[in-house]
Amino acid sequence: MATKSYAPRLADKYKKDVVPALVKKFSYETVMQAPKLEKICLNRGVNGAVSDKKLVDIALDELTTISGQKAVPTMSKKDISNFKLRKNMPIGARVTLRGEKMYEFLDRLISVALPRVRDFKGVNEKAFDGRGNYTLGVTEQIIFPEIDIDKVNKITGLDITFVTTANTDEEAYELLKELGMPFKNAKPVGEAN
Repeated sequence: MATKSYAPRLADKYKKDVVPALVKKFSYETVMQAPKLEKICLNRGVNGAVSDKKLVDIALDELTTISGQKAVPTMSKKDISNFKLRKNMPIGARVTLRGEKMYEFLDRLISVALPRVRDFKGVNEKAFDGRGNYTLGVTEQIIFPEIDIDKVNKITGLDITFVTTANTDEEAYELLKELGMPFKNAKPVGEAN
């Protein structure tokens, strides 16, 4: 007797609800044309990393805890003497999520973390890059329930980038909206006010 393998809730929702809705809205010829979420990239620059190396380690630990996947340090690309910065010094942390972990993170972000933001009225729908990718800036890492607020010594933010296979911003907007992203107003990107 074979046991059913685990699939994240949003991965099932994508197959059952999102793809048919996108095919209907954009009248694709086949379901394979429907855009999909490729990866989610979490990125965090560390202020003061040049003078205090422990700040990068803390950022790595927090990103690993938030994402459920080991974070790696980002290194500086060149020397900048005014900032006392040398090439290949750790100045931030990043992690890229794909597959099940990506859908699990997106589910936690939409259903748990974003509602914990103070005075939350939805995310900005103007942060698309023109090629179907969306970047969301989070100002406080403590909105994630995995972070223990008593152990946080400094509140910092992070960038979350959603990379999709969509060709236009409107397609990416519809994809993320169907997956449950709480945009401020429900007007598509392509329409005028």
